[in-house]
Amino acid sequence: QLQLGESGGGLVQAGGPRGPSCAASGRTSTNDAMGWFRQAAGKGREFVATISISGGGTYYADSVKGRFTISSDNAKTTMYLQMNSLKSEDTAVYYCAARKLIVAITPHEYDYWGQGTQVTVSS
Repeated sequence: QLQLGESGGGLVQAGGPRGPSCAASGRTSTNDAMGWFRQAAGKGREFVATISISGGGTYYADSVKGRFTISSDNAKTTMYLQMNSLKSEDTAVYYCAARKLIVAITPHEYDYWGQGTQVTVSS
């Protein structure tokens, strides 16, 4: 079984950077692709970014392209999300997720989830 755990959320001023991370443990051989999703209060879970752990390819939602950067270590144990130029609409609980094989952008395609970390952007 693969376990995921996020950290690095918190309160940040608009325009500022924040960099949550996701630690993977257990059967890390199952996380060929990892992704970040977010869920604002009263809304559904939204795709943010995804990365192929072995190939390094990345894909971003239009709303974060150019501001956020997803990365991981080659050991498949840690994934990062560097968030710059934060806006109030980026306020949400950020979740990391993992799946086998290729990257994906919809929540139901992911098999493993972390518990989430709150990021609040103050204006």
